[in-house]
Amino acid sequence: MKLAVLNPGGNDPTQLFPDFAGPPDEQRHAPVNYHAFAACTGGGFFCRAGDIPSDIRAVLVLIRHDLRSARRAIIELRRAKKCVAIAWKEAGAMQLAAQLAPPGKVPLFREICERCDGAIATTPDLVPLFHAMGVSRAEHIPTPYPIDDERWDFSLREQEPRGIFLGTREFDVPSRNHLAALLLVKRLAEGMGEPVTVFNLAGWRGRRQLRSLGYADGMLRVVATRLPYPKYLRAVSKHRFVFQLDASGVPGQVAGDALLARVPCVGGNGAIDRLAFPDLCGLNRNHEALFDLAARLLEHPHDCATAVADALGNAHSVLSFEKGRTALEKFFAPLLR
Repeated sequence: MKLAVLNPGGNDPTQLFPDFAGPPDEQRHAPVNYHAFAACTGGGFFCRAGDIPSDIRAVLVLIRHDLRSARRAIIELRRAKKCVAIAWKEAGAMQLAAQLAPPGKVPLFREICERCDGAIATTPDLVPLFHAMGVSRAEHIPTPYPIDDERWDFSLREQEPRGIFLGTREFDVPSRNHLAALLLVKRLAEGMGEPVTVFNLAGWRGRRQLRSLGYADGMLRVVATRLPYPKYLRAVSKHRFVFQLDASGVPGQVAGDALLARVPCVGGNGAIDRLAFPDLCGLNRNHEALFDLAARLLEHPHDCATAVADALGNAHSVLSFEKGRTALEKFFAPLLR
């Protein structure tokens, strides 16, 4: 079964995945997030319903803040005899609350749920919501990652990893706890001589915030430009581990990136964090507990290798492209009949 993922009115170019994940390519969208759902089935990603090939019957429509575009797409697809499932493009708990807050959005969302054949939740918290809105078949299928494709193994082999990589970026999103994470790992950086790498894509505002943290010279490495995804993963792989305090309840791309880079991910309560890194994630752990876990990884570097091996074992059972393809085929099989 090939799956078409449709982002109605989006800006991403049409992209087919005949070679599934394919080799890393800086010019094409990486097979992650919802592109991964298409890629793991050898399907395609589209922004217009009319571009979906006639031989692809299963379609996953992404719902964004513009719910009307999703409704129009579903009507068009049903007329074309497609099997239609829905999913929230921005699926974090805070993101969903903001998208449904404007008046009139909840009735429109209910109508969309009543028109579709099923729903896929990239976080387990969304399943009850879909059921409450009238979707009879809703299932949690975590975002797959091509960990079973050796072309996407970004493990570092040339040098010893060093330092801590900050997984989040946004100072202005409270649930990311980005500032708190930087202040927490500052104690580790200065106490153990391990530099911290952080991205600043906010220009002078970000630089001002970072300067105010009072890091010692050489202890804060700032990357000021957005990197192509393969280069980003190579940058992550140079560190001992990824650290975050994200409490957004998101699908968990930070942890997914860590899987591909083959480094541990400490903190975060996203779906991937819980599944791949249950002993390091932020679910039911306070900041001090996560600080202690990070300190232990620095004190005992061999524990990092053990953590990665455990995470890959967990991920191969639920997050690989093979498992993603199987889960999607099982989900759509009764609907396509």
